[in-house]
Amino acid sequence: MKANCWMGRNTVQVREVPDPAILNSRDAIVRVTSTAICGSDLHLYGGHVPTMKKGDILGHEFMGEVVEVGPKVSTLKIGDRVVVPFPIACGNCFACEHGLYSVCENSNPNAGLAEKLMGHTPSGIFGYSHMLGGYPGGQAEYARVPFADVGPIKIEDDLPDEKVLFLSDILPTGWMGAEMCDIKPGDIIAVWGAGPVGQFAVASAYLMGAERVICIDRFPSRLRIAERAGAEPLNYEEADVLDALLDMTAGRGPDACIDAVGMEAHHPTTAMYAYDRVKQATRLETERPHALREAIMACRNGGIVSVIGAYGGLVDKFPMGSLMNRSLTLRGGQCHVQRYLKPLLGKIRDGDIDPSFVITHRMRLQDAPRGYEMFKNKQDDCNKVVLTP
Repeated sequence: MKANCWMGRNTVQVREVPDPAILNSRDAIVRVTSTAICGSDLHLYGGHVPTMKKGDILGHEFMGEVVEVGPKVSTLKIGDRVVVPFPIACGNCFACEHGLYSVCENSNPNAGLAEKLMGHTPSGIFGYSHMLGGYPGGQAEYARVPFADVGPIKIEDDLPDEKVLFLSDILPTGWMGAEMCDIKPGDIIAVWGAGPVGQFAVASAYLMGAERVICIDRFPSRLRIAERAGAEPLNYEEADVLDALLDMTAGRGPDACIDAVGMEAHHPTTAMYAYDRVKQATRLETERPHALREAIMACRNGGIVSVIGAYGGLVDKFPMGSLMNRSLTLRGGQCHVQRYLKPLLGKIRDGDIDPSFVITHRMRLQDAPRGYEMFKNKQDDCNKVVLTP
């Protein structure tokens, strides 16, 4: 089969690789009909996530048709149309029983690698380094899905792929980011990052009852999409974000702040950004946490900072004094996608949200290398790329 493979920093190639096979009685094989390039895939593409190996198949946002099932999979049958969550979860451990699917205790066969960096291991993730399981991803013609009786959700109506594909990751991630803010009527929410996850966080915050949502980014095309979702745009290249947020909130600050940026935050006008770039380039720091620092400093006293942007290791110059002295609550996590699949599918069916609004580019799988370059460099106002094998 053909698959998009990581070949080194800033290099991917679509190559012929062996077809996946059933390895466990709870596996399924899915013929991929749609897959997408995620912003967190760019962290892999840029070489910022360790334990990648040449030839690894990328992709954790995918859906398709079941073509084979293991003998212990009773919830799916050949021909079922499914969306596959990016965290791989067993459904039986302490974490899964408490709805914490992205920290499943049994799905990462390389847990020791993650434990050295994080203390405990998260779940395995499709196409996201050997530290997180080494599982082949879904930017391919076929994919093996472990614990297929737990993860995939069946799509049993005529909803097109583009309306349900993002249940695999970015729609639930944006929803969870807003959910962690404990939104109450009248709240003002600030979202750092107007990419697809940030755009879904904006839409989710409004669905949960926020009065105002402010979205911070530098790309006019992305800010326009966020504005169409209801956000008040704030371009950080045109204004001081902390001053602007104080002005927009009568001096108090947002009630909650969502970091939808993660480890490659950009800010061209600050010495701190240059400091982070140097430390990251010399492997003395794994992140560029400018957005996280700013979210903490901007949040009102007693507010909540919700972190859904992907981070991989260690940050420097973390404003712990601000967090502690101002009674802030910091929450974060890879999304527990399985928890949100049914309710969000219901919202799509009811017309509360059409997730396809984030898509700007559609390509064939063999065009994945061009898609990665376009997405990374924001060419042609690229916001979200969907690939069709």
